[in-house]
Amino acid sequence: MIVVTGATGQLGRLVIDELLKTTEAKNIIAAVRTPAKASGFADRGVQVREADYSRPETLTTAFDGASRLLLISGSELGNREKQHKAVIDAARSAGITFIAYTSLLHCDTSPLMLATEHLATERYLMSTGLTYCILRNGWYFENQTVAIPHAIENGAFVGASGEGRFSAASRSDYAAAAAAVLTGTGHENSVLELGGDQPYTRAELAAEVSRQTGKVVKYNNLSEAEYKMILANVLPAVFAEVIADAEAHAAQGALEDNSHTLSHLLRRRTTSLSDAVEYAIRKPLTVH
Repeated sequence: MIVVTGATGQLGRLVIDELLKTTEAKNIIAAVRTPAKASGFADRGVQVREADYSRPETLTTAFDGASRLLLISGSELGNREKQHKAVIDAARSAGITFIAYTSLLHCDTSPLMLATEHLATERYLMSTGLTYCILRNGWYFENQTVAIPHAIENGAFVGASGEGRFSAASRSDYAAAAAAVLTGTGHENSVLELGGDQPYTRAELAAEVSRQTGKVVKYNNLSEAEYKMILANVLPAVFAEVIADAEAHAAQGALEDNSHTLSHLLRRRTTSLSDAVEYAIRKPLTVH
C-alpha cells in the first residue's frame, strides 16, 4: 500500500488523483490531520487515516500495512524539521521501506531560508537506511498566478526577483511526478531536481498576462525589504519574510533549473507559462 501524508492539502489531493489512475483505491492511504475533511477520498474507496505531524502517536497506526510513503513537507515553518523526523521515525517503525519527500530545488546549495528545514529533513532521511527519493520541487506557478487578478486591477505585479528566472511548474506537474515515483522503479536513493521546461522572468509573466487579457500589466521590481512590507499586509510575518527572501535569491538564479528532469519523469512537457496563465485567469487559484 501507498501512503500520502498531508493528503487533504492542495498537492496531496492531486497526488491521490494521479495514483487512482493506476492504483486500486483500496491500496492507497490518505493520511490526514482531520479525517472529516477527507470524506471525498473515502467515497472513492481510499483508506482515510488520521496522521498529525505534531502528534506522533497518530503516525505509526496511520502507516500500518503500507510499504511506500510520500512525505509532503509541512507548512508550519520553524517546526517542520521536528515534524518530518517524527513522520520518518513512525514510517520506519511501521515497516515502510520507501519514502519520497517533497523538498526544495537545489536544496543542498540553495541560499533560500526555506532550504534549511528541507536540508535537515533530507539528511535525516538519508541517515535512516530507508530507501528514499528526494523530490526537489521548484517554484509553483500558482505561487505567482494567484496574484493575477490583483495585478490586472492595479496594472502591475510587484516582486523582488529582478531579471531572475523561475523554472516553475504547475502543482499538477509535481503531483504527477510524485505519483510516478511512488508507483515506478528506478528512483531508489535518488535526488531529483524538478523544475519547469520554460524558465521565465516576472516581466515575462506580466507580458503574458497582458497578451491574454488585453490589459496593460507591468512588473515593478522592489527591494527585498519593500516587498516584504507589502507581503506582511496580507500574510503572516514569517511567510512574508521567506517569500521575499526567495524572490531576492531568485534574482541571482536560485530558482532556475535547466535539467528537464521533471519532463523526463513525466514523459511529457511541463505546463507552459501561457497555459498556467490561461488556467489561472479562467479559475483563480490559491497559494501553495
